[in-house]
Amino acid sequence: MPYTDTHISIPPQLPEILKQYTKGAIRTQPPDLLQWSADYFTAVARGDIPPVRERTERAPLSNWADLTPEILKVLHQRVGGRLIVHADELAHLWKVLNLPTDLFESVMNVGHFTEEVEWLKFLALSSSSLGVNITRTLKIICEVLSNDDSGPARIPFSTFQFLYTYIAEVDGEISLSHVNRMLNYIEQEIIGPDGLIKVNDFTRNPQVKLE
Repeated sequence: MPYTDTHISIPPQLPEILKQYTKGAIRTQPPDLLQWSADYFTAVARGDIPPVRERTERAPLSNWADLTPEILKVLHQRVGGRLIVHADELAHLWKVLNLPTDLFESVMNVGHFTEEVEWLKFLALSSSSLGVNITRTLKIICEVLSNDDSGPARIPFSTFQFLYTYIAEVDGEISLSHVNRMLNYIEQEIIGPDGLIKVNDFTRNPQVKLE
């Protein structure tokens, strides 16, 4: 019996799945389409966010994409709230997003990371490559970590305290006494009962000088 089109049953979800996949591939422009496709459909099957560049991100002029706060937020979402991430997994996520390998290696070296990577420290050092100073770096981190899309970016003060202390330690030019003085002021004079710190609390308050 000849094979006819009447024997083909197209799943109703297929056109939309292929449409979103095609749009994602065009927007992302991955250098290795097969590997990217495998990562894309694996993410979709797991219910994770697929490795697609945001519309607001400009297309790369080379094979490497620029690291942006938006891409850092995608990385953070992929980490899924874990404090420790295996270096191989992190390297894979970095590669999927077409980010420069030399930047990844630099962050790993500066942070003295080995097989197990403290995600918040890795995020802090990655953000520092975008920020011109510590205040800008912490602003980027807060925007990446914040879950509040309807208002100003904000994170728990305890997280801010950890990140500020770590970045200042790596920077090496800000004394521990200055860091403690700023943290004490913020905790006593700014932080409310919710225990959260907003970006404006340390970027627009003349009494807060993180540098």
